[in-house]
Amino acid sequence: MEFGILFTSQPNLDVEPYPYRSVHERVTQDVLLAEQLGFDYAWIAEHHISKDYGILPDPLVYIANLAALTSRIRLGTAVMTLPLHHPMRLAENVGFVDILTGGRLVLGVGSGYRPYEFEALGVPFDRRRELQDEALPMLLELLREHRIEHAGRDFQLSIGGDYELFPHSVQEPHPPLYMAAATEGSMALAASYGAGLLLSTLPTMSVLANQIRFYLDSCEKTVPERRWNPGFRQIDVARYVYVADSDEAARRESEEGILRHLRSFMHPRTSGYMGTATTGSRAAVAEALDYDELVGETLLHGSPETVASLVQELRERTGATSLMLHFPPYYGPERTRETFSRFAAEVMPKL
Repeated sequence: MEFGILFTSQPNLDVEPYPYRSVHERVTQDVLLAEQLGFDYAWIAEHHISKDYGILPDPLVYIANLAALTSRIRLGTAVMTLPLHHPMRLAENVGFVDILTGGRLVLGVGSGYRPYEFEALGVPFDRRRELQDEALPMLLELLREHRIEHAGRDFQLSIGGDYELFPHSVQEPHPPLYMAAATEGSMALAASYGAGLLLSTLPTMSVLANQIRFYLDSCEKTVPERRWNPGFRQIDVARYVYVADSDEAARRESEEGILRHLRSFMHPRTSGYMGTATTGSRAAVAEALDYDELVGETLLHGSPETVASLVQELRERTGATSLMLHFPPYYGPERTRETFSRFAAEVMPKL
């Protein structure tokens, strides 16, 4: 099993001063430490205009910076919100950033789930999947063929003759492709394009097992020419992780903060991306969250032995091939670095 860390560049509003410029240096130091500790991936999220969540608007710009500071760790987007990008501009930048990373880029894309980001950019939120469905094959054709003739509802593009798309990526025909998915339709789409799967922090292990089974069954129908992708049949699951001296210490140190964070995350403005993790009134579900029920099924919290056992259970029950650790900002930089350092030193060797 491979291991990565998801970085959302979320400010700790209680301690980091407005306008939160220090967030990016903090995250950079975390990425450098992750490489030293032996993590396989650093995943960078795209978000816009809200201090309540991530404040990094372009993962590829940031990955270009990280490329100059790292040498081994793979650098992924988790995710580029595909409906908010023109396919040609995204294809150009993917090729260029893959060169800058020396072939370490991993491309994760998704349809998006925060309505206010779409409203700010004048993109209809209720058409995000239509936009993704048109943009994704264009993106792949541009990355593979470097030329395209396309006349669709939302995009018209003609590149041919003496013209072609540059730069070409180091990884041929392009970096590994993953898709974020929370519905069977999205998972079937990912499988049809030979894309790997990125799954949220929120669904329980039981839900994840069903989702992954559906995705792998769908992969059986993937045409041979789309199975070349290194991400094909790979499943990366994001989980909130906290490693402490004991299960009791983990609860004492993290319970109040993680429940507050999850209730904030389940705000109505975050419509979508919840999968089947919640049913009925989201507000009612948020208030009913219980730490004991979440540990194991959703949270990987506890002593090193407990967390290792939970990761092993996750792998066996779901078939996940990679784990994406995630840390809410309320931990603070010291506690965040301590817990993922302990994960690397005391959990990873057991797996």
